[in-house]
Amino acid sequence: MPLPVVAVVGRPNVGKSTLFNKLIGKRLSIVEDTPGVTRDRIYSKCEWRGREFMVVDTGGIEPRTDDIILSQMKRQAELAIERADVIILVTDVRCGVTANDYDVASMLQKSGKPLVLAVNKCDEIGDTPPEVYEFYNLGIGDPFPISSAHGHGTGDLLDEVFKYFPDDKETDYDDDCIRVAVIGKPNVGKSSLINRIAGEERVIVSNIAGTTRDATDTLIENENGKFVFIDTAGIRRKARVTENIERYSVLRAYMAVDRADVCIIVIDAEEGFTEQDSKVAGYAHDQGKASIVAVNKWDKIEKDTKTMDEYRTKLANDFSFMSYVPFVFISAKTGQRVDKLYEMIVHVNEQNSMRISTGMLNDVLAYATTRVQPPSDKGKRLKIYYMTQPSTKPPTFVTFVNKAELFHFSYQRYIENQIRSTFGLDGTPVRFIVRERGKDNN
Repeated sequence: MPLPVVAVVGRPNVGKSTLFNKLIGKRLSIVEDTPGVTRDRIYSKCEWRGREFMVVDTGGIEPRTDDIILSQMKRQAELAIERADVIILVTDVRCGVTANDYDVASMLQKSGKPLVLAVNKCDEIGDTPPEVYEFYNLGIGDPFPISSAHGHGTGDLLDEVFKYFPDDKETDYDDDCIRVAVIGKPNVGKSSLINRIAGEERVIVSNIAGTTRDATDTLIENENGKFVFIDTAGIRRKARVTENIERYSVLRAYMAVDRADVCIIVIDAEEGFTEQDSKVAGYAHDQGKASIVAVNKWDKIEKDTKTMDEYRTKLANDFSFMSYVPFVFISAKTGQRVDKLYEMIVHVNEQNSMRISTGMLNDVLAYATTRVQPPSDKGKRLKIYYMTQPSTKPPTFVTFVNKAELFHFSYQRYIENQIRSTFGLDGTPVRFIVRERGKDNN
């Protein structure tokens, strides 16, 4: 199921971004003591008590304002609230309850979403400051004193948030269903492709970029197996996401990738590979997902006998960072080669789930190191003692060596290529974890 979404909201300059950064454990939101610094929603994964969720930072809400930027920030926050499962309202103990706090609290209560009240800037350790009790007047419930700067009280706050998470149950799909996220830039034909696959108008199709706002699931069962196709809004470069509602669709698209077993990266044959295609594909790669590149609108390309081979060669260069990914040239409009997708999806999903025995891995390793000697530096040569595979999705290999810094990226790539040439691993990234096994004095 999609990860729970927690929206961090409040009026400007109460410490929302500092709290967001504290929760996710890194400085992602810009933190500055100036109202209005966070203008767009920023989102990141977080984990508490073994449960992952998405936390969304928002711009401060000014309920009554004629300022254009502040009005846009308010709309951004409202969109986050609409999509959230739980809302954290952040207030400032130093300012006490303000008129804007009352207005924001009233707006949140109308949403009907679970609310958790955080009273920030309680930086001293010890008894709860008496000023905190004033915040009961907001009518939200128990206030949780926290210090977003130091982390005090954030555990209790997250425990309360955790109570409101939806049940951690997957959508009622069979275990043998393959979940497929159809991703890409806007207007490359993702919804048309799913309609062709489903054989009916399951998704709105329009040539207006950004028509599909949320991820929608289409369940298909045929002779190839059971598939759940997840359609998403197109992922756009941040500078080009100007319509407010589309900003949230980017989050939904990334979350769809997180849900998926396989990603179909749709690109436009007429437009060709773009920088944004690399970003879309890169996210799927970083998440370890099996992937296929579907070149759509192939029916619109003027061809001769060499056109496909030349296009494939160019794509292989463009996708050099994903050298494992297969290409298929399709037309969602005419149905050309769309049926091939099922076979490819099954194949790359199996490759992503492949487990190789330690014995077989080390046979390949022995052959590879004999064929090309491991690198050395200042008289010290890399020794790879053995390799094992602890996990799949993606296949992950742990290598035990004498000195990790000698296992250069280029030699890792060589070992990876030897493994791929032996076992395939088509359409899936692989991961290497390098471990030193004691000091080698030889």
